[in-house]
Amino acid sequence: MIIGGSASQKLAAKIANELKCPLIPIETRRFPDGERYIRIKGELDNEAIVVQSTGYPQDENLMELFLILKNLKSMGIENIKVVIPYFGYGRQERRFKSGEAISAEIISELIEVAGATEIFCINLHEESITDFFQIPTHNLSAMTLIASHIQQNLDNPVIIAPDKGALGFAKEIADILGCEYDYLEKVRISPEVVETKTKKVNVKGKEAVIIDDIISTGGTIVNAARILKEHGASKVIVSCVHPVLVEDALLKIFAAGVDDVIATDTLLSDVSVISVAPLVAAAMLK
Repeated sequence: MIIGGSASQKLAAKIANELKCPLIPIETRRFPDGERYIRIKGELDNEAIVVQSTGYPQDENLMELFLILKNLKSMGIENIKVVIPYFGYGRQERRFKSGEAISAEIISELIEVAGATEIFCINLHEESITDFFQIPTHNLSAMTLIASHIQQNLDNPVIIAPDKGALGFAKEIADILGCEYDYLEKVRISPEVVETKTKKVNVKGKEAVIIDDIISTGGTIVNAARILKEHGASKVIVSCVHPVLVEDALLKIFAAGVDDVIATDTLLSDVSVISVAPLVAAAMLK
């Protein structure tokens, strides 16, 4: 039985189709004072799969998830698998300064207490978040899906990480495609001049694909795109798993000369052209 939260109903329907499982509708509305109302409208057996991204608005989507999970638990559902395509509050998995809340740990504990018995996430911002759960937790990678899309649409790509932190994603995709990959690094030319360029690969005349896990404000991507254009890339494509894309991020990216932006549907957006439903369904069947 698949239950889709407000943030992921379309994806939940796709997962239900992949698994050939019934999709159970829910009724959700807001009381005049802002509190949420949740009702599960369907007959359930002993197992349920809840699909809910916890991106913006994070607090509302998390509260809805907590209500759904606790409701299922109180209804006697013993096996509650939770698919969290985008894990909100996942940026802080440790305490950097004294007194800071470790938000990823707190949210993980609340999800587990609410009734989850197994967790499926996609490209967590930090792999270590899985350690906060005491129940089976899976961090799935959407890079194979992104690689497949690139293979179908580009002839001779080179995969570029916008910084060293995203190099692992670039390598994962390049290994699948059998193509070159690199990352952008800052090189100090003089005490006053710093140049950003690819570490080893010449992108001149090539189709450069920038890859990252999350695109939020788009600042890093805009800088990377301009540099690749300056170094002669024939085309610049931007790809990511989670298209957070706050405010005018997408506009800024295209204004920087990017030819296309592709992302998965862990979050709904205008560029969510790759569905993670097959990835989730396959993990459920293992």
